Amino acid sequence: MNALPESSLLTEKFAKLGVESAPGQEGRQQVDSIDLRGDRIVGTPVDFSHGDVDAHPPIPGSLELFQRGYEVGGSQAYTEYRGQAAIREQLAAKLAEFTGAPIDSDSEMILTPGTQGALFLAMGANIGRGDKVAIVEPDYFANRKLVEFFEGELVPVGMDYFGTDSGSGIDLLKLGECFRYGVKLFVFSNPNNPTGVVYSPDEILAIAELAETHGVRVIVDQLYSRQIFDGVRYTHLRGLDKLNSDNLLTIIGPSKTESLSGFRLGAAFGSSQMIDRMEKLQAIVSLRAAGYCQTVLANWFSEPTGWIQARIAAHQAIRDDIHEAFLRANGFKLRLGEGGSYLFPQMPEMDISIGDFVKVLRLQAEVIVTPGTQFGPQFTNSFRINFSQDHTAAVQAIQRTIEIANRYRV
Repeated sequence: MNALPESSLLTEKFAKLGVESAPGQEGRQQVDSIDLRGDRIVGTPVDFSHGDVDAHPPIPGSLELFQRGYEVGGSQAYTEYRGQAAIREQLAAKLAEFTGAPIDSDSEMILTPGTQGALFLAMGANIGRGDKVAIVEPDYFANRKLVEFFEGELVPVGMDYFGTDSGSGIDLLKLGECFRYGVKLFVFSNPNNPTGVVYSPDEILAIAELAETHGVRVIVDQLYSRQIFDGVRYTHLRGLDKLNSDNLLTIIGPSKTESLSGFRLGAAFGSSQMIDRMEKLQAIVSLRAAGYCQTVLANWFSEPTGWIQARIAAHQAIRDDIHEAFLRANGFKLRLGEGGSYLFPQMPEMDISIGDFVKVLRLQAEVIVTPGTQFGPQFTNSFRINFSQDHTAAVQAIQRTIEIANRYRV
């Protein structure tokens, strides 16, 4: 039988979700027509598209907690859709202390399959067809894809991260203008993904006041909010008590700083209305965060003394050495991120596209990075790296990256 013709709108909708440049998808890239210059550079393969949980292992005791959940059996496997009540209650107390505002674990929190799952549910719970949604450029690449998938109208707001020594450089005038002219939802990450910059207290306050004035709902992704460097002050939006709690949702999880990515755990908390909608959506998408894995959350924010400080220090040391390597390389530009595990270098002008450069780099140097165009169409000379890697291998991989880039400079 012949297949029925697909709707062109449906084809376009799913084409925008493209996965070829997502972490772990490099094998799907087409490389037949790539111009390879010079010999391959031998070195330890490094995948900068995501963190290395072998180089930075999970919180001690995670496996034992998972085993405990497995042994509990059915009651842990089949929890409430929003997560096991006792686990949510314990976690709500920890997250309330961390963010500076109380959380009702019954009505204001949901556990999700990773923070990616939380983001999908949150966007699905808040975006109707034609709704105007403001995002930052650059920011996490899934934000723009999900706005388009849920048929919202994308409203980009720029961020001059090279133009300021503190804060993100978000264009607050543009943000206010967008809010005045019909934006219903604002989504952003803090620390920013991909640049690693942390929003200043004044910027967070301004976002809260603008959103409150114009009745805009806000989703803030704080995945890396525990991993802050150089004594930079981090401000939790919900801790300001400036924005109506019915209009705010915070997303966080232990997958990155704590290297628990493989357990697929995330949490969202805030507006009870949003949480109710997210639970209904989760019930038909994934049912719940993996039941046995939920037990691993007992160690989150309860790590051994000094563990989180050592983890942060290790990442800061890698960040600093990579930054030094780029400073020594002529023509590269890099803002030193104050949090998270991401950097967003800007390369000198190239005679190949950023998409082809990424493919060349993988083939010639066994280094995987994410093209800047995933974070906004204008970032044609930038790429993102996640430097949560083996320290020595990461620095050597950056040196190979610079050498490959020099082969294709204009």
